[in-house]
Amino acid sequence: MIRKISLTRLTTRLLFLVPFAAILYNPSPGLATAFAPDLGSASSFAALAGGPADGAVTCTNSTVTGDVGVVSPGTFTDTDCTITGTVDTDATEAYADFLLAYYALQYNTPCETLLSGTLANVTLTPGVYCFTAAATLTGVLKLNAQGDPNAVWIFKIGAGTDGNGATGALTTTSFTVDMIGGGQPCNVYWWVAQAATLNTSIFQGIILAGADITLNYSTLNGDALAGGAGTNEEPTGAVTFTGSTVTACQATGGGNVRGSKCNQGVGNGPEDDCDPGNSNQGDPSRSNDELGGTPGNPGRKGGNGK
Repeated sequence: MIRKISLTRLTTRLLFLVPFAAILYNPSPGLATAFAPDLGSASSFAALAGGPADGAVTCTNSTVTGDVGVVSPGTFTDTDCTITGTVDTDATEAYADFLLAYYALQYNTPCETLLSGTLANVTLTPGVYCFTAAATLTGVLKLNAQGDPNAVWIFKIGAGTDGNGATGALTTTSFTVDMIGGGQPCNVYWWVAQAATLNTSIFQGIILAGADITLNYSTLNGDALAGGAGTNEEPTGAVTFTGSTVTACQATGGGNVRGSKCNQGVGNGPEDDCDPGNSNQGDPSRSNDELGGTPGNPGRKGGNGK
């Protein structure tokens, strides 16, 4: 059972804990700053939205694997959705954990590389990447772990000139994120100062947004966590799924690797719309899985003959 606490107590708790988060997340000089934040009890949520005014999750004609939560008195609306997970209408504790991670990324994860453009045909190795303002993304972005399954990517949208955040929304249209070199989608974090909107996109990673998150006919291998700063520093946000497929991450209890509920790897059966591994990269003819592979047997079953 989730313990109920008021929003007033939640705010007080955050003011007390954020300075300690600074200690926990502040990287040592000379070390890589791409360190995965701890989402705590928020890690199992495919969708999590804060209140009071706009703490709502609306799901229409979508498939969601993972928990769904709102902070009371937020609302959950389900229209022809398939949800595998728990619907929690008073997810205050999980929301508090999300906010700690949100502010830790905002204030204690300095930018390493500034980005611009659509990221089409770009390959990025692990690191902390920032857009100083809004980002509008299209095309294909490849994230190359270079053989390290613990590799972490952090993207900050609307990071401002000092990296601590200003204004800026994330908008994608027909945008695909491919994981290569053994990268894990649940080691990718997208911190957004304002809203995040995915249109007809295949997206990998955990979205931590300062305002609403909207998915339109998209696939998300990760979590949609909305609220963050909100208006006048009030935690508020909504999550809306329409015609989309969302598969949440789950904490695995070790290192920075956070497993997905997706079916990964080759030789373990069809992966359907959830393919966070490096088996086919969006082309079913390249993967043993979609060609009837036997569990535990990674041998090719036809396809391109490799």
